[in-house]
Amino acid sequence: MGNSFGKLFRITTFGESHGQGIGVIIDGCPAGLDIDLTFIQQQLDRRKPGQSKITTQRKESDEFQVLSGIFEGKSTGTPLGMVIWNKDARSKDYSHIAGKFRPSHADFTYQEKYGIRDYRGGGRSSARETAARVAAGGVAMQLLQQHGIQVKSFVSQVGHIKLKTPYTELDLDKIEDNIVRCPHSETAEAMIKLIDTTRKAGDSIGGVITGVLKGVPAGLGEPVFDKLHALLGSAMLGINAVKGFEYGSGFEGVSMKGSEHNDRFEKKDDAIVTTTNFSGGIQGGISNGQDIYFRVAFKPVATIMKDQQSMDQEGNPTIVKGKGRHDPCVVPRAVPIVDAMSALVLADCMMMNKSAKL
Repeated sequence: MGNSFGKLFRITTFGESHGQGIGVIIDGCPAGLDIDLTFIQQQLDRRKPGQSKITTQRKESDEFQVLSGIFEGKSTGTPLGMVIWNKDARSKDYSHIAGKFRPSHADFTYQEKYGIRDYRGGGRSSARETAARVAAGGVAMQLLQQHGIQVKSFVSQVGHIKLKTPYTELDLDKIEDNIVRCPHSETAEAMIKLIDTTRKAGDSIGGVITGVLKGVPAGLGEPVFDKLHALLGSAMLGINAVKGFEYGSGFEGVSMKGSEHNDRFEKKDDAIVTTTNFSGGIQGGISNGQDIYFRVAFKPVATIMKDQQSMDQEGNPTIVKGKGRHDPCVVPRAVPIVDAMSALVLADCMMMNKSAKL
């Protein structure tokens, strides 16, 4: 119930933040795909906790184990199962909120929906679940690479500090050059300083991740209800702490006239392309062959190291005290999650597109 994503390239994740581990089943991965396990681990390493001074200090190696679906380095076409065992869960850090509702967390809503909740790290609502998505995304990216599709995401804003340089003028190979994953060194330094200052104050701050998908062929996306941008929006809004999604010109497009916003077609190197890309590579819900670009807004992390007024399960006023190990800003570690969800959407769309025409 809400634990699966995709139709033909379909994943189902399982596990909790402080349980034995978390994992994923990929159903529909084509047989014969060369699977580079090192590449999958590299993606998990980008997401794992304890990376730097601006991330949570929980120490998890996030080494994964393949349970099924791979033989002699290739996918077999059967369900591909992977698990990541939890090593550094400190459940005692959450005993003080066992009967309390933390502001802006899923505590209250899970209690109301199920009548029971795992308060240890948020249980199933914890962002730790996204490690399973990243593992699955590592497989999807290898499928896309065979078709020349590149998936790139980077931090473009932290708090009030915004990267103003268009992605087309950035060297996206520099995303991993700094701990905040912003491919513009001066802006990255300012972002890191703001996150560290916020952390020392016991608070948190939000940010924006920009995604860029290159080499996507024209024709991906299924009208009417499975438009490509709708699938991407669903994928991104399903990530913990995400509050907004826009693609192409997004909200800025409302200030333009149609004569300014329309992407004019032209022929270039025997291919039909557009002179501008306000559409964000998607028209009518279907990819048009141009770069797909979008932005994902993440709220400030809900857990802060400050006392907050709240209520307990009996409806009595209470104080929630900050405790434990938490990210002061989620966006540096969320970059590989955005990459993974982008790849899962495109892999699914590519498989669906095979049935569109002879």
